[in-house]
Amino acid sequence: MNELSFRGQAEPISARLNRDCFCISLDRTALSEALDREAGERGFCETFIESRPHLFSNVPVFLSRSAVEEMRGIVEAIEATTRLPGYRDTVLSWAPEIAQQDFGPAGVLMGYDFHLDDEGPRLIEVNTNAGGAFLNALLAKAQEACCAEVRQGLIDTQENDFEARIVAMFRDEWRRQRGTGSPRRTAIVDDRPEEQYLYPEFVLARQLLMRHGFDAVIGDAGELQYEGGSLRLSGAEIDLVYNRLVDFTLDGPEHTALRAAYRDGAVVVTPNPRNHALFAAKRNLTLLSDPAALEAMGLPQDMRLRLAGIPTTVLVTPDNADELWQSRKELFFKPVAGHGGKAVYRGDKVTKGVWAEIARGGYVAQAFAAPGQRMIEIDGAVAPRKMDVRLYTYSGQVLLAAARLYQGQTTNFRTPGGGFAPVLVI
Repeated sequence: MNELSFRGQAEPISARLNRDCFCISLDRTALSEALDREAGERGFCETFIESRPHLFSNVPVFLSRSAVEEMRGIVEAIEATTRLPGYRDTVLSWAPEIAQQDFGPAGVLMGYDFHLDDEGPRLIEVNTNAGGAFLNALLAKAQEACCAEVRQGLIDTQENDFEARIVAMFRDEWRRQRGTGSPRRTAIVDDRPEEQYLYPEFVLARQLLMRHGFDAVIGDAGELQYEGGSLRLSGAEIDLVYNRLVDFTLDGPEHTALRAAYRDGAVVVTPNPRNHALFAAKRNLTLLSDPAALEAMGLPQDMRLRLAGIPTTVLVTPDNADELWQSRKELFFKPVAGHGGKAVYRGDKVTKGVWAEIARGGYVAQAFAAPGQRMIEIDGAVAPRKMDVRLYTYSGQVLLAAARLYQGQTTNFRTPGGGFAPVLVI
C-alpha cells in the first residue's frame, strides 16, 4: 500500500493501524521458549519474566518507512555534530574531568528516544547503556502475522541480523582501544545486577557473547577490585566492561575500582564517561537544538535541517527562570544529571514548591513534544497508551528499533497492556 506523508495530508496507514488494529501478534509461548533457550536455562522465563507482567506488550507499533528514515537522519546528524571540534570543545567544557580523555570506544548500544506526532519524529533524549535491546530482539521474533499489515512489517523485523552485529560491535569496541586481538574476559556490570528490573537481559547478553567465544560474566560494580594494574572480579582479571551503570561519571564510592582502572586505561569500558559526555548529557540538547550555534560550528545546512526534529531546549538559569515559569505549560523539565525519567516534570503539573527546586538550576527546559498513541484492547475495552520509539545504535548505525507503551508521565513498565512492543515498518 502507498502511504501519504505526515504533514497536511491524509492520515497515514501507520496512524490508522495504531488506532484501529487490536490484533494480538505476540506468541507468548514462543517467546517463553526462546527466552529459556537463549538464556540456556529451563524455567528462565517463569523465574524472571513472569514476575514482570508489564515488560512486553501483546501488540506491535506501526511506523511508516518515511518516519523511520527521518529518525535515522536525526541520528546521523547528531553523529556528524559530535565530530565537530567546536561542539566537542563546548560539551567537554561542562563535562567532568574523567570524560576528557578519549580511549577510543564509540559506546555500545546507544539509545535515541523519539516521540511521534503529526509533525513527525521528535528526539526527546539520547541515552548511553540503553536497556532492552536483547529482550526486544527476541520479542520481534515471537510475533505472529495476524493480518496482512503485520505480515508485511514482520519481514524486515524477523530477518534482522541482530546477533551478528552485536558480536561485531563488542569486537570493534575492543579494537578501537587495544588495536588487535580480543578480550579474554568480559564483565556485564551494574549495581546489584540481580535486583535490576532488566536483569534478564544481562543473562541474554552474557549467553550471546559466550556463544561467540567470549568468556563473559555478570558482576556487581561494587565487587570489582583494582590492584597492580589489573581489574578483577572474584579473583579473575577483567579485560572489557559492558557498563550498565547509571553513575555515568563513575563517581560513586562503590565504583572506585572501576573508575581507577578506566582512568589508567587498564580496562576497556563501554559505554564510558566520554561517550556519555559527547552524546547523552542532557545539557547537550541546548546545542543540538540551536541552529545558529550549529551553523557557527560549521554543521552543514542539510544536517541542521535534520536536527530541527529536536525540540528547543534551554538551560534553566536565574536569568530566565521567570520567563520559563510563565511559559511552563508548553515545557518539560529534566535534571541535567538525571536518568530513567527520574525527577522530570511536565510544566503544566509543576507546583510552586517543585519550581523552587528547578529554578535553583541543574535543569533543562525542553519544548513539550507529545508522545504518540497506540490504542489497545484490554479486558474487552479499548484504551489509549502513550508510546515512544527507541533506536538502538552503534557508531551511528541502527541495530534495532523498538517501542514502549505506557501511561503516566514517563515510561514505567507498570501499565497493563504496556511494555516493550516491536516496531513494524509499513
